[in-house]
Amino acid sequence: MKIKFYILFGMLFSFQSFFSQVKTTNTDIWLHYVCKNMLNKKLSVTLEASMRYANGFDEKQQWFIRPSVDYQFTKSFNGSLGATYYDTYVYGEVPLNKVTTPEKHLWLQGIYAKTFGNYKFTHRLRDEHRWVGIASKNSQGNFEITDYVYRNRLRYMFLANYALIKKDDKTKLFAMLGDEVFMNIAVKDAKTFLQQNRVIAGLGYNLNANHQLQLSYIHQTIWNLGNTIQENNPTVRLSYVTNFDWYKKE
Repeated sequence: MKIKFYILFGMLFSFQSFFSQVKTTNTDIWLHYVCKNMLNKKLSVTLEASMRYANGFDEKQQWFIRPSVDYQFTKSFNGSLGATYYDTYVYGEVPLNKVTTPEKHLWLQGIYAKTFGNYKFTHRLRDEHRWVGIASKNSQGNFEITDYVYRNRLRYMFLANYALIKKDDKTKLFAMLGDEVFMNIAVKDAKTFLQQNRVIAGLGYNLNANHQLQLSYIHQTIWNLGNTIQENNPTVRLSYVTNFDWYKKE
């Protein structure tokens, strides 16, 4: 019930006034890779990585690498424990960061997915424990990362898939539509509850049982901690997803 309150509270905050905000737009391109490796019928390890660019390929926006250990508790529920390392760059006319900013995450995640005919509905909840680099001026007057501060962030994503083309009762082409909201949880000095929101729409194609391609449009909105800058970024994401079984099947 507490999670539902946070989500409702975040939606209400999305309509807050932005009289003192500077609003900017960057047209982004994200290259994305996900590799899931089944070690047995329940246990798997996943490696996710992304390189993100702002304003076409003109500026680097961010890169990350995200390994995790996953366990399939039931047919519908999967849990993961993972870590992430980010670098977020200085980009755009009104940058969110003064210097390239590192982040280190430890996170716990649950995914509940259910299929009804041609539809698949996915709920994903991730609790991220973040250590974010903090910049200050050095003796030469230049900004550099001098410390890390802890911040907690909760992410909830809802995604609906619809099978457009099937072959031998297996989905080949599918459409997807969803939203992911990022919430600051008890973050010191945060002037906004919402840290980020992503509206997601796209297509996916299963090349075979092990390889998938996705092309998505994402409208990314980001609020800085002081709620003085809001980015509205139309984004194209190209994803390559692999899924391999490395255990011997009986």
